[in-house]
Amino acid sequence: MSKYLLISLTLIITFWGCSENQKNDNFLNKDTHSYANFNDVRIKHLKLDLNVDFSEKTLDGKVDISIENYTKTKQLILDSKDLTIHKVLLEDSVETLFSLGEKSDVFGQPLIIEVEPSTKVVSVYYTTSPNAEALQWLSPEQTLGKVHPFLFSQSQAILARSWVPCQDGPGVKFTYEATIKTDPNLIALMSAENGTTKNENGVYNFKMNQPISSYLLALTVGDLAFASIGRNSGVYAEPAMLEKSVWELNSMQSMIDSAEQLYGPYAWERYDVVILPPSFPFGGMENPRLTFATPTIIAGDRSLVALIAHELAHSWSGNLVTNETWNDFWLNEGFTVYFEQRIMEKIFGKSYEEMLTKLGMGELEETLEHLINEGNSEDTHLYLDLDGRNPDDGLTDVAYEKGRFFLQKLESVVGRERFDFFLKNYFEENKFKPMNTGRFIANLNEHLLTPEEEQAVDINAWVYGPGLPDNALVPYSEELERVESSIAQYNNNQIKADAIDISGYTTHHWLYFLRGLKNLDSIKMHELDQNFNFTQTGNSEIACDWFKHCIDHQYEEAFPALNDFLIRVGRRKFLTPLYTRLAKSPQNKAWAKEVYQTARNGYHSVSYNTIDEVLK
Repeated sequence: MSKYLLISLTLIITFWGCSENQKNDNFLNKDTHSYANFNDVRIKHLKLDLNVDFSEKTLDGKVDISIENYTKTKQLILDSKDLTIHKVLLEDSVETLFSLGEKSDVFGQPLIIEVEPSTKVVSVYYTTSPNAEALQWLSPEQTLGKVHPFLFSQSQAILARSWVPCQDGPGVKFTYEATIKTDPNLIALMSAENGTTKNENGVYNFKMNQPISSYLLALTVGDLAFASIGRNSGVYAEPAMLEKSVWELNSMQSMIDSAEQLYGPYAWERYDVVILPPSFPFGGMENPRLTFATPTIIAGDRSLVALIAHELAHSWSGNLVTNETWNDFWLNEGFTVYFEQRIMEKIFGKSYEEMLTKLGMGELEETLEHLINEGNSEDTHLYLDLDGRNPDDGLTDVAYEKGRFFLQKLESVVGRERFDFFLKNYFEENKFKPMNTGRFIANLNEHLLTPEEEQAVDINAWVYGPGLPDNALVPYSEELERVESSIAQYNNNQIKADAIDISGYTTHHWLYFLRGLKNLDSIKMHELDQNFNFTQTGNSEIACDWFKHCIDHQYEEAFPALNDFLIRVGRRKFLTPLYTRLAKSPQNKAWAKEVYQTARNGYHSVSYNTIDEVLK
């Protein structure tokens, strides 16, 4: 063990015990998912200069890191994972000592750099691994166009460290600029100011003038075209997908305008969306100025655009006011689902919002039941204890939906007008800053709730208690009540599938219908499929819920389509429940492993790391 590693480990263990004079406006709570000594010295700006090498599947170059040294420390500790560090320079091209600490499969390694108390800029020359967890390199065959390769990043939660050495915790915010060099046939885009056309020399320059967290660093490179949708919004997609995407997302500008009316000015200038290949592991990722989105939302009927409202809402809750640690993740997602609900209500009406809310409660109840049955009741709290765990463990419906219903409870107690006034001020007063659960509760008690209202809400039960508190609101949807009646009749064999009134059904009606079905057998499965063509649907949300029934009831007629779905779609939300169901029986698990051998190379690490555990 080197002396630098010994020093670094001592620092990592002890630097959290900061003296009181360090606990100023810059002080951040302990982040157990980062090695960085950010309360001693902190990143303020990154300047990236990287070459994109599709043949080697690497990014190669350097990053200039501007720092502020609060305590005049002589070490800068960064997060890194599977990076090859070639050299580190201080100002005036002075080479300095560096070392890498002990490696963790989840957290990577600390990169310990010797600095002077006066050091302002550190330059790290490095190359990423071909297996960098944040980066997915796609062959031409894995794209829609089948001609050019494709690259995209996914930095949340702690994967930014696998492509940029940084202080990889959400509480650390910095500005950045970048120069990206790639094949002239491709365009590079980042979570920053972007161009809309390809450069002949393949060199692209970017600036992000607003401070962001490392998990919002984003890069994609591919054969993409652009179309404007409104005054400050547009869509990038592969050329063959562009027209469909523009049609599907035509409400995007209205969403931006509605969001600004609710909670204040949009702080990021432009809001664009890039539709990625289907291997993207999430529905969307709220990278500032450039949301990354799954093609599974291009359903052909504009029924899944709530996802865009969700990612847009992150421009306030998350990107603007950010969870300080991953234990506070609900502050990002609970707010965002609540805000998404308000945007959808404003644009599409109350009945539409009610359907989304009732579906959300169903998803939450299923998640809570699963976590409690697995003995993980502490993971049903809003504030989590993820010490020593991958923060991805906290990315459940608890943060999203229980967080949303907590905020709905607050609204019901104080009234919408007062709650909106509070939230608008909250975003304005805390913009570009981190927020933790304790400070948010103090903010509530100081600026919104009376003692009587605080008692009526019961904050402690919501934030620090398991499951859903007894005072949770019960969602109602007149539209879904109509579906409820059909479900009851069909489940009780009172009507056949062809007698179900499906007039006016949207994706949300179908999801509620599928989730309510019981007492199915092979005859009913065939009947449903024959009448509604679920197996061949092009709507991924509907397909996933249908395939769950197909697995549970061994409806083998659908397994070829299920095979195609698992190979084609890389979204973890769909993959996890399907593989989990398949793994319950030896026969289906063996089948799933055969499919997975083909499919795994097309998944991002975020997805295959989860499925590896399911099928082990």
